[in-house]
Amino acid sequence: MMDPEVSLLLHCADWRGLLESQVKVELCERFNRQTDPALELHIEEVWTERVTREPWLFNGAKFRLHSFCLASLECPSSSCAASEHPPCTQSSKECSVVCVEDQEGKLPVRQRQEDLCDLDPLHNGAQNSLELRNTSINQTENMGDVIQQAASSLEQDSSICRAAQLPSHSDQNTHDEDTGPLLTLRLGLTCYKDYLGTNWSCRVAELRQRGEAEFSDSLALLAQPLGVGGVLCTDDGQVVLIRRSQRVAEAGGLLDIPGGHPEPKAVCEEVSMVMIQQRREAVVSELFGSVCAEIRDEVNVPLSCLGEPVLMGVALNHTSAGRPSAEFYVSCSLTSDEVRKLYWKGGAEAHESTDIVFLSRTEVLQLDRSSPLWLELCPSAKGAVLLYQTVKPDAERDRCSRHDAQLTHN
Repeated sequence: MMDPEVSLLLHCADWRGLLESQVKVELCERFNRQTDPALELHIEEVWTERVTREPWLFNGAKFRLHSFCLASLECPSSSCAASEHPPCTQSSKECSVVCVEDQEGKLPVRQRQEDLCDLDPLHNGAQNSLELRNTSINQTENMGDVIQQAASSLEQDSSICRAAQLPSHSDQNTHDEDTGPLLTLRLGLTCYKDYLGTNWSCRVAELRQRGEAEFSDSLALLAQPLGVGGVLCTDDGQVVLIRRSQRVAEAGGLLDIPGGHPEPKAVCEEVSMVMIQQRREAVVSELFGSVCAEIRDEVNVPLSCLGEPVLMGVALNHTSAGRPSAEFYVSCSLTSDEVRKLYWKGGAEAHESTDIVFLSRTEVLQLDRSSPLWLELCPSAKGAVLLYQTVKPDAERDRCSRHDAQLTHN
């Protein structure tokens, strides 16, 4: 199912999603966006105009997703089409790199290999596959085409390697010490002002062309702030959607999942790359914790009623030039009726939505572009639904529920 508004940058279907302990981050100034004086002037002009119309806007710091590295257990060469990826010979664990990409599905070799900070065995083992993947992707100025190619390639690699019987997130307590971090997110810093002046600028097409010409990366000049979203599933198997207020900046009136952004200021009061680089584990905690905070503030569900977030992957919103969002699955110990009552009592960010809608897991799994409800979903919700359908993070729970129901019936 292809939708021009959204695509998947990466998914973690091999593990049914990843827990916090299976994700790490690299932070480096070279992962920030590129710039020049003329672009900075344009950003200031856009910001001044927007603040004049909307004086409540706040220029908060955000994390910028530059690229990622996703690994898997070594697949047998006879069944793995990703055999081009060399094993991580520096590591005692057998693994292969499934994907080492930026948000276009490519990493310019000369620039990005020199840019990698805090190299570890995962990256060292990836260098040869990096060149092979770069040469295999058609160079094009159409960002959507490139991203779709990357998503298709990632899907092929992941589906073939799935035969390796990789541990799911539900087996984390047993396998975590063996696997360690499986996903590395390479992050820089950006801000909301830069986002409005680049991703939302009327000159975004020009910025992409310049990025491609000057840096071999059409996203190099864009802010690309990393968002988060949560597929919240109640104890009685209902997925929570909220209808966005007409007063919000984007996608007013459409159905969405709870979400927002991880905040660098939550990691350290004085936001600087030097300070944040010293607190990488705290950055991962903020990434996972922020989605629960958004659920609490937007749906009014207490944190104590939420399960541990499971990262399903990253989706790209093409209505804002491919802005990335990490999408999570979050279970809830409350029923849909209990969640509905809490929602109508109002949370800290109740003004951002006007209604709450519940869909069964089956309905969500069956959603596609032919469904009337699909047209009511905003891009971030579409991306989360696609990841939920791909990763199926609660598949084991469904199997257990059916098994228990069968035992009761018998």
